[in-house]
Amino acid sequence: MKNKFPTIKTDRILLREITDLDVKNIFKGLSNPNVIKHYGINFDSLEATKEQMIWFAEKKQMWWAICSLDNQTFYGAGGLNDINHKENKAEIGLWLLPNFWGKGIMKEVLPLISYYGFNNLKLNRIEGFVETDNLNCKNAMSKLDFKNEGTMKDCEIKNGKSISVDVYAKTN
Repeated sequence: MKNKFPTIKTDRILLREITDLDVKNIFKGLSNPNVIKHYGINFDSLEATKEQMIWFAEKKQMWWAICSLDNQTFYGAGGLNDINHKENKAEIGLWLLPNFWGKGIMKEVLPLISYYGFNNLKLNRIEGFVETDNLNCKNAMSKLDFKNEGTMKDCEIKNGKSISVDVYAKTN
């Protein structure tokens, strides 16, 4: 029997399991040039987005759909990936559709995901890898008590160019 996926609510936000019904919203986000500018993947078709849906369902990932409290508006997705129980750590990630940027959603959701990781999954470390030029995300991570541990210079290739990534982490 599959464990029930946790639902998390605040006064204005619902975090719920991502289902196959979300594929159009996931595609809408992960094909948007503004969203994927600082995101590691993108999709050019609904069919290709199914690859991401399979990834969300893997045991080492725990990602939520970020929605309005009444579940009528999809804001984005966020969660933990590469959950490693042996090392008691995971990577945190989040993306929002541009209409919902600057509304405090990221500041509200990242602590909820961190809390779940530390208290329910018993993680000791949650890491965030942020492209060096993604200033908004870096500011949010700092405000949420993630410590900047340094920069991995030219560590990834994106769109044919080397990029650097800043490492942020929070420990329990």
